[in-house]
Amino acid sequence: MTSSPTPPPRTIGEFIAAGEAYLARHGVDAPRVACELLACRLFRCPRLELFLHQAETPLPRLVDAWRRGLKRVADGEPLQYVLGEWDFRQLTLTVDCRALIPRPETEQLVDLVLQAPGLWSAADPSAKQPLILDVGTGSGCLVLSLATERPQARYVAIDASAEALELARANALRCGAAERVEFRHASGCGEFPAGSVAAIVANLPYIPTAEVAKLERHIREHEPVQALDGGADGLDIVRAVARDAAMVLRPNGWLFLEIGDEQGPAVRELLEELGFVDVDILPDLAGRTRFAQTRQGR
Repeated sequence: MTSSPTPPPRTIGEFIAAGEAYLARHGVDAPRVACELLACRLFRCPRLELFLHQAETPLPRLVDAWRRGLKRVADGEPLQYVLGEWDFRQLTLTVDCRALIPRPETEQLVDLVLQAPGLWSAADPSAKQPLILDVGTGSGCLVLSLATERPQARYVAIDASAEALELARANALRCGAAERVEFRHASGCGEFPAGSVAAIVANLPYIPTAEVAKLERHIREHEPVQALDGGADGLDIVRAVARDAAMVLRPNGWLFLEIGDEQGPAVRELLEELGFVDVDILPDLAGRTRFAQTRQGR
């Protein structure tokens, strides 16, 4: 009896198709994209060039690593953590479970800071550079984007998590911005002298405690809960940082916040009670309430 011929090895294209079907069976969103990004990471090529390698036969060690990555994604781990890096504006950042994954909508928060009237032009080149704080820096995506796109300011990145701060420092080195950013382990920014800060930007925990358990599995089981849980109404930490900001911002200094889509009225009331002026509650590109920006009124 003759044995059946050994099937030929699968090509990269065949592996991607099989992986897409596998992730789809496990309920993963955009399974084709996930497979292609994993393949690009392993085969070290841009996604747009992946089609050039569709007919190639990958090495067994790469196939094994790719399968391990697929299983992690199928088991609910965020793709970004499996890849170990993610793009944010002009930067590619290291990402892992020490900090939230940088999200596209948060890129707009950087735009608000860059476009703030008077923040940049008011700085006299012969005087001190404006001091800008990133409170709750996480991966460092906000402060490192600002330090890259507006290097003339002084930047301080603050986080209550020593682990997140370690990740942000590593990203500063990766992005070549370590010389332009100071890192501080703290829960707020109240220790700065009154009137010394030109702007504060913060993507703080703003999910109400009762809602954290209802988040998608890949978020609630893998991203750090301390970076998500904002207390009973989601605004505990926002309140604390807004109070700090009212003390340390210079006259006409700016505060920029990312907030939940139902928190606009409460955030506006909070900021106005603290004496802030020109409070704007702004949508993201999808039209959902996402940001608050305001100026120090004193």
